[in-house]
Amino acid sequence: MTSGKLAILVGGGPAPGINSVISAATIKAINEGFDVVGIQDGFKWLVRRDTSYARPLGIDDVSRIHLRGGSVLGTARENPTKSEESMKAVVETLTTLGVTHLVTIGGDDTALSSSTVASRSNIHTVHVPKTIDNDLPLPAHIPTFGFQTARHVGVELVQNLMQDARSTHRWYIVVAMGRQAGHLALGIGKAAGASLTLIREEFEHETVPFAHICDIIEGAIIKRRAMKKNYGVAVLAEGLIEKLDPNELKELQDVELDEHGHIRFAEVDLARKVKVELQGRLRKISIPISISNKNIGYELRCTDPIPFDMAYCRELGNSAVRFLIDGGSGAMVSIQNGRLVPLLFEDIRDQDTGRTRVRNVDITSESYRVARDYMLRLDYNDFTDVNVVEKLAQAANLTVDQLKERFNK
Repeated sequence: MTSGKLAILVGGGPAPGINSVISAATIKAINEGFDVVGIQDGFKWLVRRDTSYARPLGIDDVSRIHLRGGSVLGTARENPTKSEESMKAVVETLTTLGVTHLVTIGGDDTALSSSTVASRSNIHTVHVPKTIDNDLPLPAHIPTFGFQTARHVGVELVQNLMQDARSTHRWYIVVAMGRQAGHLALGIGKAAGASLTLIREEFEHETVPFAHICDIIEGAIIKRRAMKKNYGVAVLAEGLIEKLDPNELKELQDVELDEHGHIRFAEVDLARKVKVELQGRLRKISIPISISNKNIGYELRCTDPIPFDMAYCRELGNSAVRFLIDGGSGAMVSIQNGRLVPLLFEDIRDQDTGRTRVRNVDITSESYRVARDYMLRLDYNDFTDVNVVEKLAQAANLTVDQLKERFNK
């Protein structure tokens, strides 16, 4: 039986299944002879050399928490890697607590902090990947924990909005979380059967004109009108914000940044900006329309996990401790084909940036092709049939030539 003290902490934003990982890791570690402590609020208090936020965890403390969302240990975006002093404080505080092994639960930023602890101390670390964005560099068929639950709840929300849109004859512009990858927006839009979904990966250029995004949605609205349907739902990935030209959105420079230097996307109301732009455009061509905007993300992060994530996260928590027991350190744990597969930090890090690589949506995949096939967008084929073009022009209150000049690009 192993001896030592294992600490568990959570960094970054919440995701369904965190408590399942904490529960499984704690029970497994105690059964293997470890003392276990939970570190409250990620690296926040460790950076401040405050040991009072570390508390012992027993089996009775965690035996049923896997059923609930949120994090019993809290979470924070404290970034100890931004200064030598902060990193030194973390290592020395963990050492003071007698910690020999560390389980971190989080996204790419927490993974970087975990790997740095391993490289600068004798503490064995393992990272459990967590993000509803599904953007960590796991094999294509392996989700990050929390993603499936977030998609499940997001689909329910969008389905409700679709019913409201149909009943009230309006359009909804919905923005779903996903900083650098559009997995969540695409997963929600595809499963719910939204009118269309836009993700950053489909745009190959470094920046995308805001007008172009609005063109695509406006085209979908017109196409729906030609089908005698004056309602719909468009789902946008929030990662589109970073694709926009800063010169078009000068107010972005005043948006608050988080501890890792990222724009707080929740501060930028992309859905509202699109709504206002579309209302102005459609008013000019005398199309009466009601458009509402909705951001979804925070509603998804602390919801109770669905059974998939409950079970998946118990596997991850157990596997993380087994990896440490076997002498492993400095890796991210994954379950592939039913087996524990550690991913070394150096193997998943971008050599140019030093950060964990991002897994983007593969727009050449069958999954994306199918999603795209069921979206409603103006495309080249719509302009090859005279009857279709005339219907579209009538729906847009434009002449055929005006329609072609406006949308056939």
